[in-house]
Amino acid sequence: MSVLPRTLRLLRSATLPDGRLVDVELDGDTVSAVRPAGSSARFDDSTDAESTLDLDGFLLLPAPAEPHAHLDKALSWDLIDPPMGDLGLAIESWKRYAATMTTASIADRARRQALAMLQNGTTAIRCHVDLLHDDGPAADSMRGVRALVQVREELAGLVDLELVALAGPNASDAQVREALDLGVDLVGGAPHLADEPDADLRRLLAIATERGVGVDMHTDESLGGPVTMGTLTEVVRDWPASRPATAGHCVRLGTLEPVELDRLIEGILAADLGIVTLPITNLYLQGWQHPVSTPRGLTAVRALLDAGVRLGAGADNVRDPFNPVGRSDALETASLLVTAGHLTLDEAYAAVSTGARDVMRLPRAGVEVGAKAELLAVRAVNLSDAVANASADRYVMHAGRLVAQSSVSRSIAPLAGSPEPLPELQYETR
Repeated sequence: MSVLPRTLRLLRSATLPDGRLVDVELDGDTVSAVRPAGSSARFDDSTDAESTLDLDGFLLLPAPAEPHAHLDKALSWDLIDPPMGDLGLAIESWKRYAATMTTASIADRARRQALAMLQNGTTAIRCHVDLLHDDGPAADSMRGVRALVQVREELAGLVDLELVALAGPNASDAQVREALDLGVDLVGGAPHLADEPDADLRRLLAIATERGVGVDMHTDESLGGPVTMGTLTEVVRDWPASRPATAGHCVRLGTLEPVELDRLIEGILAADLGIVTLPITNLYLQGWQHPVSTPRGLTAVRALLDAGVRLGAGADNVRDPFNPVGRSDALETASLLVTAGHLTLDEAYAAVSTGARDVMRLPRAGVEVGAKAELLAVRAVNLSDAVANASADRYVMHAGRLVAQSSVSRSIAPLAGSPEPLPELQYETR
């Protein structure tokens, strides 16, 4: 393998989801041309091999973006050995462990998790970071914030990392302001967990207004209980586009009757609120109290998409008290949206890539002229092959540079009576 990163100028013989074989020309961090394979005349055999990538046999896609991560919690399941169960149990086990964490230990897990996501194709991450209780090491409630600011600096040029201050009901206004002063980008919280959800939501939105920043709120993360979505859309409706507003989880939307859901969706559209669905974590956390006809913890993805709401999808938690599994792979999230959310393959992949970037207010990316060269090439013949099999053979491009690549070798013993080993499985396309 060549030394990474590599600045690329030409991607040869890539397959697109519509079946076309193309050459893709790059100019810095931007796609400058998309031509039929073999027709990039200005690139001949003398083109620097280091700036050319042969993608024969690979499907070329917009790179995934993760709109809702918890890098400060990731990879802690084995360290905590928490009880399996609902959101309340997960929160309590996390609080106990969080009191033992140091800035260095948080940064180590966050870095490893972000790089695992990059390896699989994710080139932009929005991370919620806890404002911790003051009984931890050195009584520093900002140690998670400091760790993630450090990791953001370390990953510069590889992954775009945006930070959200996750202010629980017990976090003070002063702590939220301190997190912003330390470099956090957005205000976040979980008002539905507060004794007075609307009051907690309004005080966090007031801080965001005071500082002129956007918000990303954990919203109505349960199958019952309060619905704060109406208050959120009411307050952010008049915000300028420069202050993005996002609601994550929104599980309650999936439980509402059509009349009430339609009313809330009207408000979401009027406020231009981005919605993030998080299938793997909410499928795990929700429904434990319903052993018969167990309800599933998803927002109303079909109704939201059909109404034209900006929708992104993410993994949320990975191998921590809130979700013991997860492969750090957006193709896993896309697969779950197909099986649990009944989205089409195209809709599901859009939710983890272009839809997620839209919610995050990132520039347009993908295989089209003028788009940012944030790209994932995965060995596959079409999108169904990519989502179903999630081959580990991948090339990851960030800002027009190859920043990660993975390859896998396989061998299978020959069939009885045949001296030849089996070829690698191939899937036909139409």
